[in-house]
Amino acid sequence: MLLSVFAPAVSRLHRTLLPGSARAMSAVSLLVSPERCLYDRPLQLRVLGLSPGQDVTLRTALSDDGGELFTSAAHYRADGGGEVDVSRSPGLAGGSYTGVDPGGPLWSVQPRTPYRRLVKKDVRSPLRLRFSLHPGHGGDTGEELLAEAAQERSFLGEGVRREPLREGRVRGSLFLPPGPGPFPGVIEVPGAGGGLLEYKASLLASRGFATLALAYYNYEDLPKDMKALQLEYFEEAVNYMLQHPQVKGPGIGLLGHSKGGDLVFSMSAFLKGITATVVVNGSVANIGAVLSYKDNTLLPIGIDTKKVKYPKPGIADIHDLLYNPLEESHRKSLIPVGKADCKFLLIVGEDDRNWNSTFHAQAACQLLVDEGKEKPEIVYYPKTGHYIEPPYIPLCEASMHRLVGLPVIWGGKPKEHAMAQVDSWQRIQAFFHEHLNKTEVKSKVYERVVE
Repeated sequence: MLLSVFAPAVSRLHRTLLPGSARAMSAVSLLVSPERCLYDRPLQLRVLGLSPGQDVTLRTALSDDGGELFTSAAHYRADGGGEVDVSRSPGLAGGSYTGVDPGGPLWSVQPRTPYRRLVKKDVRSPLRLRFSLHPGHGGDTGEELLAEAAQERSFLGEGVRREPLREGRVRGSLFLPPGPGPFPGVIEVPGAGGGLLEYKASLLASRGFATLALAYYNYEDLPKDMKALQLEYFEEAVNYMLQHPQVKGPGIGLLGHSKGGDLVFSMSAFLKGITATVVVNGSVANIGAVLSYKDNTLLPIGIDTKKVKYPKPGIADIHDLLYNPLEESHRKSLIPVGKADCKFLLIVGEDDRNWNSTFHAQAACQLLVDEGKEKPEIVYYPKTGHYIEPPYIPLCEASMHRLVGLPVIWGGKPKEHAMAQVDSWQRIQAFFHEHLNKTEVKSKVYERVVE
């Protein structure tokens, strides 16, 4: 049973040390601050009361909504004062991460079941993290416990309102920050997994944006599959946000990842009322379904199944699966990005194995330039994969792909991917603030290349 005593700002537990058979008078403290916070907030964790130079292992554990256990184990050595502070103490070789990294205990957790991705499906409840401290750098999970503590990390900030949306054909959830508003408005469009995912929208609302988490298939009375999509459905969602009394005009923002990325490219090209669009590892080709709008039809880009590779048995690498939409024979799938009149921020993982996101970002840039439009801001993140999430969500190396029908690799190196998530999340908020609020917000910048 997890034992913890919470102070207003710090979660702390003392345990008396037992060296050999003698009971020591000193105690070790594991302090985690704050007790409750948003998931994207940096972690503050300290250990007090160790012997100078003592080796310890810090374990992190959490369970997702389905009960899957995610864990990590980091190795530390106490300083001369008997303290470990994850903001300045380096993780040592042999643990889940190395070097000084305050977020390491969070982003390094991995599932016990292969190909399981950490996704918060019910944002109304927090994720509960358990931290435990053990002597030495051994791998025995039953080793002596020195101290333990807990923290709750939420995707839904205090006072944020969640309103299920069933307006006309539109289905989703609207998240409104506390206060009277109006607030800058954003629609968040997810990838090809279907259903309703709210964790990004709820976090953005917790940071001051009126955000609509939009479902577009396999949810309630929406179509069960993604064979054909009508852009008029997404237009209804845009108009709903533009007319909402608590959404600041005159335009709104769009955020889309993967399949959601090509959808927000299409929305920006064909629909009115879009001021700022963020595309995270998106495609300039229409993916997976016929997309129609009035007299316009975009066919799904073709695939070359001979290009699929299998780096491990039963796991596919689909990086080269799509045909080139710039070639004349495939241009019926090319999204006319150059028609858009909004500002663009393109987030690119250079090690994206789902498809060549670098190519698609550069193609979008050229399509805009060819139409005399302003170049988009493009941020390239080295050693970063397909699922660029909010901060501290662990890298998923491979998981089931709904459209492919088997597990695929997503790319990325854990630490570099984690750094990209922290930086890109700040950049996304700054971009929306600048263009929807006309206010500049500076963000901390990690290693990246900006075009």
